[in-house]
Amino acid sequence: MKLTRRSFVAAAGASIAASAVGGLLNPQNASAEEIVRGTIKKEPKFRLDGATETSTICPYCGVGCSIICSSTGGDLVNAEGDPDSPVNWGGTCSKGAAIFGIRSIFDPATGENIPNPARLTKVLYRAPKSDHWETKTWDFALKKIGKKIRDVREATFTHKDEDGVIVNRTSGIMWLGGAALDNEECYVSWKLGRALGVYNMEHQARI
Repeated sequence: MKLTRRSFVAAAGASIAASAVGGLLNPQNASAEEIVRGTIKKEPKFRLDGATETSTICPYCGVGCSIICSSTGGDLVNAEGDPDSPVNWGGTCSKGAAIFGIRSIFDPATGENIPNPARLTKVLYRAPKSDHWETKTWDFALKKIGKKIRDVREATFTHKDEDGVIVNRTSGIMWLGGAALDNEECYVSWKLGRALGVYNMEHQARI
């Protein structure tokens, strides 16, 4: 077959259209080739049919782009930029566009939506001077973190400064907020840090 500029543009346009439509179709029902050739034997089902939409914030950088997560039966089936957000107007960067893969992937063998096997779902702990990770419970992790915070705070806590002024602060802890937190979570996080006496406080979006 002789490839001309016209045929190349036509083929490229068809491929792009097929990819866009095929991305929202259930892989078990129709492939991109079937869509292009018109050989679909049954009506394809869109992943977003009957899905529940939930707004959230992208967990990556400090911009705080809004993301719409669609779920069916408790399973995440799609994630995309929120067009109503004044921050990103529906757009996402390359990392935000791939945010769906944090939670789920489509198994290439079966085409079914499955949890990402590379995502950690358990607490991993490596003891001091150890060369391997151990699986621990969340109760262990939370108690370990709480004890570390208390030990550092007590070791570095200052009740009065050199002029005798009551300061009640600790210099051994640095508090860093995350861009994925909403206003209410940032408020609670800041209050907790201040209650512990932390004054080295910053936010990811400012760094």
